[in-house]
Amino acid sequence: MPTDHAGVLASLTSNPQLRGFIRDDRIDAMPAKRSRRRQLLAEVAQIFEPGVRYPEPAVNLVLRALYPDCAALRRYLVDEEFMDRANGEYWRIGGPVVSSV
Repeated sequence: MPTDHAGVLASLTSNPQLRGFIRDDRIDAMPAKRSRRRQLLAEVAQIFEPGVRYPEPAVNLVLRALYPDCAALRRYLVDEEFMDRANGEYWRIGGPVVSSV
């Protein structure tokens, strides 16, 4: 199960356009401006490995650690095409892919 919350929060905090949305090591508010919201969601999507399917309870557990309304965050990820869903499973379909090599 993905767990790199610290890495996502560090990336968000280091971004001057997004750091204002972080408080007490969590996303405090979702940006109203779509371009900033997409930047934030692209960072959140990095937690999930491309090609891996995750059951909804596992996705909720991960997202709840980042944002109080995990259902809303999950919907944002799907609506903005960073993740897709079917049959109670979610998988990443967008965002940058960072090579570990």
